[in-house]
Amino acid sequence: MSEVDDLVAKIMAQMGNSSSSDSSASATSVNNGKEMTADDYPLYQKHRDLVKTPKGSNLDDITLQKVVNNQVDPKELRITPEALKLQGEIAANAGRPAIQKNLQRAAELTRVPDDRVLQMYDALRPFRSTKQELLDIAKELRDKYHAEVCAAWFEEAADYYESRKKLKGDN
Repeated sequence: MSEVDDLVAKIMAQMGNSSSSDSSASATSVNNGKEMTADDYPLYQKHRDLVKTPKGSNLDDITLQKVVNNQVDPKELRITPEALKLQGEIAANAGRPAIQKNLQRAAELTRVPDDRVLQMYDALRPFRSTKQELLDIAKELRDKYHAEVCAAWFEEAADYYESRKKLKGDN
């Protein structure tokens, strides 16, 4: 086992010993109504049938030989919002709501083009954006991409940067 595998095993052992008292933090999964728990981690090993490519192919349909022979579209190797939500459900039920929130944001961002995501993150750097620019990004996320969690994050950043004098023109 590699160091990474050891670390993941330790984290999962800790997650298994945690209990979440906040049942509102998790949502019913696509797994026939069964909630995902730490016992369901890692999904790709324990629930291969639930982990699909963006076009809906099974993991077993993606082989190294197909990748080498250019028979697999590189976009098919991306994680799906559904897989991220399932991982978030596991995190929430293991007492890790912050990880769930990060995975919710990631799931929402799968709908946003890569170049736009980079522009948005660049806008979050201190002194790069005005408050209105950050609020405009929040509106775009909410209206165009239906990314409520990410939109709220930009609104929070706009208020925080204003209070800390980190907006464009404050330096």
